[in-house]
Amino acid sequence: MLLPGGGRTLGCGSWLLHSVLDLRVPLMEVSHISVCAIQPYVHTLISSGYDGSLMNGLLSNPRFVTAIDNPDGNKLGIISAAYSLGALIGVVPAPWVADKYGRKAAIACGATIIIAGAMVQTFTTGGNAMLGGRLIVGLGASFQGIGGGPLVAEIAHPRNRPQATALINTCWYIGSIIAAWTTFGALNIASSWSWRLCCLIQALPCIIQLVGLWFCEESPRWLISKGQEQKALRILAKYHGNGDENDELVSFEFQEIKEAIAAERAATANINVWTLTKTKGNRHRLLILIVSNPQTRPVTNSAELPQCVAFFSQWVGNGIISYYLAKILTSVGITDPSSQAGFNGGLQIFNWIAAVGGSLASEKLGRRFLWLTSACGMLASFIVITACSAVYAKTEAVAAGRAVMAFLFIYFGFYDIAFTGLTVSYVLEILPFALRAQGLAVSNFFIYGALFFNQYVNPIALEALAWKYYFVYIGVLIVSIICIYFFYPETKGRMLEEVAEIFDGPSAVLPSAEAHAEGLSFDKKHEEERSEDIEKQ
Repeated sequence: MLLPGGGRTLGCGSWLLHSVLDLRVPLMEVSHISVCAIQPYVHTLISSGYDGSLMNGLLSNPRFVTAIDNPDGNKLGIISAAYSLGALIGVVPAPWVADKYGRKAAIACGATIIIAGAMVQTFTTGGNAMLGGRLIVGLGASFQGIGGGPLVAEIAHPRNRPQATALINTCWYIGSIIAAWTTFGALNIASSWSWRLCCLIQALPCIIQLVGLWFCEESPRWLISKGQEQKALRILAKYHGNGDENDELVSFEFQEIKEAIAAERAATANINVWTLTKTKGNRHRLLILIVSNPQTRPVTNSAELPQCVAFFSQWVGNGIISYYLAKILTSVGITDPSSQAGFNGGLQIFNWIAAVGGSLASEKLGRRFLWLTSACGMLASFIVITACSAVYAKTEAVAAGRAVMAFLFIYFGFYDIAFTGLTVSYVLEILPFALRAQGLAVSNFFIYGALFFNQYVNPIALEALAWKYYFVYIGVLIVSIICIYFFYPETKGRMLEEVAEIFDGPSAVLPSAEAHAEGLSFDKKHEEERSEDIEKQ
């Protein structure tokens, strides 16, 4: 059967198409139960986004700069990069916790660690203390990301899974917006609480998350992998079948997940990180993971696609703009702290709107189209930003400085339509269940590694080279376009268990012939019911 866009699929893919178009379950109802299921991970992204914009806003606060001992470019780079260093440490134990104790356990560990880190940042003074607090926060973020990403993909309703997994990462900007405007308003506090309050608020999303976890179900795929099939069936029925365990959609999905996990377990015994290098399909996945970096924090630090995605998500220019926006604005004549903080706040709101639009279009336009449009648009925008920055540096022309400000918005508009949402959803789609947590950890490792290098080197390079440093990112953007064109396959219109066919070919772990027949039977029944509905109308 051909899906929209020409993608071939099997019986269960045909079933997916019908489930997506099935008018018996209202879209708003499906969206509501998906939101209920994944709400704890929303707070993960809000917390991460808050941290990403927090440092940007605080660096515009003279009291904060004084409190961290007026660091030079080298020390500032270490303090900013401490988040990524902590996250790098976390990618080792986080997947083990997520696979052994569940996705929710990993999220809870991460939230608790971040709260501890926020307390250290709030109630201590000095550059070394801030460095330690950010390292702890980064460690917790790694647990949250590795536990939360798979939970969203594995529990969301198949009708809106692509949109849900893409939209969830746009919540990063909600945290970013809160941080940007909190730091802006706190400039009016005439004490150290102008920055301490901002650090303290970072703990709030995690506190809410810990409460929300009590009302969130575990991943049904993880439960099935641990032999808790009845509990998994109940959760699938709750979120995918309005509580009816005998619902045909639920029964079909339950059987498909069981077969896929059993087949993966038999084919990939003794799963570990090196499993990603053992087959051609897994090596292809690994390349994408490294280059894309999952969990790309849209505008500041990030941690989320496999490795290609992981690297590109942090090295296409967003990292330097996100964390050092204040320095960039200063370089084009915008030196007032309130003006810098206000620009940052407005940029975060724009980013969120653009990211939501891109996420909603991911299933309609396709992943490849969005990836390529995003990368090409960023390249064109960054060239203009570089040229106008050079003109301002030589002539101090006001028009050139304003052009840089305008194209920062255009650049992030292109970044947001793909790199914000797809960094997580695309990585989760291409990884089979058995490799999802391990693959996400590998992706995060490269993301945080790129971030650490990025955040440490950027302030030093900016001081030494100014606008000339931008040419490095122009080169990376060109390479990213080439890699996306040749190595990123289209995954639109396929179930999680079906995407394996793209990478592994006919030998992929797919539903059995019985499941295929059941899917065709399910399709036929839906066609008959739909025809009856049309005749009644």
